[in-house]
Amino acid sequence: MAADKKLAHVVLQTPDMARLKDWYTKVLDAHVVYENELSAFLTFDDEHHRLAILQFPGLVERSPLTVGMAHTAYTFETLPALMAKYHDLKEAGITPRVPVQHGVTTSLYYRDPDGNMVELQIDNFATPDEATAYMKGEEYNSDFIGPSFDPDAMAAALADGTPSERLTTRAWAKSTPQVNVIELIIT
Repeated sequence: MAADKKLAHVVLQTPDMARLKDWYTKVLDAHVVYENELSAFLTFDDEHHRLAILQFPGLVERSPLTVGMAHTAYTFETLPALMAKYHDLKEAGITPRVPVQHGVTTSLYYRDPDGNMVELQIDNFATPDEATAYMKGEEYNSDFIGPSFDPDAMAAALADGTPSERLTTRAWAKSTPQVNVIELIIT
């Protein structure tokens, strides 16, 4: 597989650029690098822009069952970093729609103000090869989505000294109250 490319950016269109721009700057710790009356370009790293927001009149509301992109995902380096972001967003009134222990990742799914899903995650394996091997295994094959988990319980367990390696397993996730993952994704 050729590795001569990388994902550069995502572009969203909205009838309310200010609302979406504010949400993404909070959620991604992004900053605006360019803005005019029709667009805002944001970044959170060394790329000139990772997210562009275009404001067009006459757009219709998105439904969770709309055909198209299901979500965008952003990876954090560690579970403590992901949980710190979870707390910051929760204090700002932004809570995950559904937390999921995929096995390959530990993920918190949010909906932006326009209804787009945004996944904040950590990789549960040290290398892509380990993650790919897991995805070819029976546990993933029998349930590729995985169970939900309680992010407050995860944050508390992490603060109490439970190792990240234990908290990022499906077994631990199943020990917390469960919700219907698919139902929360499509509603």
